[in-house]
Amino acid sequence: MGFFVADPQAVVDLRRYFGIGLPSGGVPFTGSRFEHLAGGGDRPEVADRITAEDLVAVQTLSVTVPAPVALDILEGRLSATLSGLLHAIPGDTDMVDAEADVVADGSPADRAWHLLRDQPDVGWVIAGKLLARKRPRLLPVYDRVVRCAVGRPPSFWLALHAALRADDRALHHQLLDLRQAAGLPETVSALRVCDVAVWMGHRAEGHACPR
Repeated sequence: MGFFVADPQAVVDLRRYFGIGLPSGGVPFTGSRFEHLAGGGDRPEVADRITAEDLVAVQTLSVTVPAPVALDILEGRLSATLSGLLHAIPGDTDMVDAEADVVADGSPADRAWHLLRDQPDVGWVIAGKLLARKRPRLLPVYDRVVRCAVGRPPSFWLALHAALRADDRALHHQLLDLRQAAGLPETVSALRVCDVAVWMGHRAEGHACPR
């Protein structure tokens, strides 16, 4: 992760992704709307439930929640269970400031991820993106491109948590500096800066990432 963050190209990539300084007619990546659509998934009035807006937001990251699961999330038993778990996940904490047990196995965040992952035709990528929409400062977007770039630690959340806190939080500070250098608003979390920098950098190298 540090390699992509330290690369001077990362500022260019972030500005391209989020549509900053594009030439006339240039179009940002649809994912630039992921955290900002309808005011964000972590705004207080909706932070503890997954809404239809959240389901649209994850589509900007090129995934779609299957309709039967989406209806269960919005109106069925899954709605109540997920809301209870979300209520137990801190909503105003950056990953770097959280204790490791907040993202460890068996935590409410981990249980919510497993619950979503195990729904028909959802899987780990969609589950992670939904939770990143609800807790953008605490839980990262993680997909096949990022996994291809950084490897497959037993727990990506714990590995990232440790990396952010290492060396007096050097990586976290790098991400904040990168956000500022790219001219991004503070509503783009350090985790999202990391995700986009890694995703754009690895994608540009032309890797055929395994599914």
